[in-house]
Amino acid sequence: MDFDVSEEMTVRLEMIREFMDREVIPLEGEMLHGDEATLAEGVAAAQAKVKQMGLWAPNHPVEYGGLGLSMVDHGLFAEAVGRSPLGMSVFGTQAPDAGNVEILHMFGNDEQHERWLRPLVAGEIRSCFSMTEPNTAGSNPTLLETTAVLDRGEWVVNGQKWFSSSADGAAFAIVMAVTDPDAPVHQRASMIIVPTDTPGFGLVRNVSVMGHAGEGWASHAEVIYQGCRVPEGHLLGPRGGGFAIAQERLGPGRIHHCMRWLGIAQRAFEMMCAYANERVIEPDGSVLADKQVIQHWAAELSAEIRSARLLTLHAAWMIDRHGAKAARDEISAIKFTVANTMLKAVDTAIQVHGALGVTDDTVLAYWYRHERAARIYDGADEVHKSSLGRRIMRRAAPVG
Repeated sequence: MDFDVSEEMTVRLEMIREFMDREVIPLEGEMLHGDEATLAEGVAAAQAKVKQMGLWAPNHPVEYGGLGLSMVDHGLFAEAVGRSPLGMSVFGTQAPDAGNVEILHMFGNDEQHERWLRPLVAGEIRSCFSMTEPNTAGSNPTLLETTAVLDRGEWVVNGQKWFSSSADGAAFAIVMAVTDPDAPVHQRASMIIVPTDTPGFGLVRNVSVMGHAGEGWASHAEVIYQGCRVPEGHLLGPRGGGFAIAQERLGPGRIHHCMRWLGIAQRAFEMMCAYANERVIEPDGSVLADKQVIQHWAAELSAEIRSARLLTLHAAWMIDRHGAKAARDEISAIKFTVANTMLKAVDTAIQVHGALGVTDDTVLAYWYRHERAARIYDGADEVHKSSLGRRIMRRAAPVG
């Protein structure tokens, strides 16, 4: 295994880190305390600079304006921009658009590429991914209740979705719906592109998450599809291929998420160490960093972050060389390992900051609210542990 970074990528990462510190992280004050319009202006200005630097949407296909990064390089990029909640958006690689770009590129036809993929990569429009339902287990998409029936050359979509992230302001949704209820269980659903201005598409609300509903790209919507009719040609990929497409989307997407989480973990760790070194706690000038318990926390977190990073880079390396299917064990392992490492880093940093840590004077409380879901979305920890453990046990079982 060789995780050496090319000279070109090394230069890019240095540019990105410097840009994050100088242009992006200062916008967090507006994100935490300002208004959405001012924040949007700041993000747009930063995006324009990223495009001028030639670093826009680096993980997207070259023919559509991206840099076509390998999975390892993509992971290193995600780690660098993940240090701020605004990083992915500033560089044009935010979820769910990043995953939608992947499946549109892989499964879309020429017309879909021109109408949806090209402007999506360019940042001219946004999208959402509409799969999760409030009344069915998100861990098992074979239980979906939303339907799409073909009628006179149009798909008629009916159902209720929620956690359709970034639906507020999106130009279209990619909806996973049952098109063949009598087919084998993994071939019942399909992916269908639904423009959000289609009659019958109803954004009910932005779901409040730990007290914050959000708006625009930073939101999770409940959506109702009521007799929503779109042309038959809006089918993405083969009919009945929804489950397979979802798996294609989620596998590499976990590298994207895990390396972003490692960016969060590293910055939380750095904030913890910096605060511990400056926080005076005794008349003699002793600081938190002098306490053995803080030193132990620093040592443990450092080791865990580095371990999780190597585990994730190995998974990315496996995908690059052997494909996502061959890397199933590695992908499952990083999902629950990295999510928990990141959350431990944020929680420990909050503990070291004391009362300051639970305020919005730093970004730590924001992460605590918004990243707790890391152990749930894209497959709950327990699902990944069960899947990985089952495969391990089967391989270890005696022949016959």
